[in-house]
Amino acid sequence: MDEYAWPSGPEVPAADLVRESWDATVAALPVEARITGEVIGRQRFGVFIRIDGVPYAIALAEVTAMPLGMDLPVLGAFVSGEVIWHAAHNHQVKVRLDEWRAADE
Repeated sequence: MDEYAWPSGPEVPAADLVRESWDATVAALPVEARITGEVIGRQRFGVFIRIDGVPYAIALAEVTAMPLGMDLPVLGAFVSGEVIWHAAHNHQVKVRLDEWRAADE
């Protein structure tokens, strides 16, 4: 199995639902909000996360927020973090993972 995978499967919300729910997602997850969820996709640039309690939201934790020497979480890992930005053009909630913050301190 390739270590990189795009989000797929029944746990991934349909793109139209993500788009239609964007305003509600931003309202539910303001900058600095705490999130938890499962890694559902993994690419060289970061991991996609299904956010607990917000069914039509997808988070992205990018390597640009990851300290040097750290590894991306594996598919299926449960992670937590903080919302750092909203990417309206592709309806993604950008997050910084707690494990990355702890490594920086």
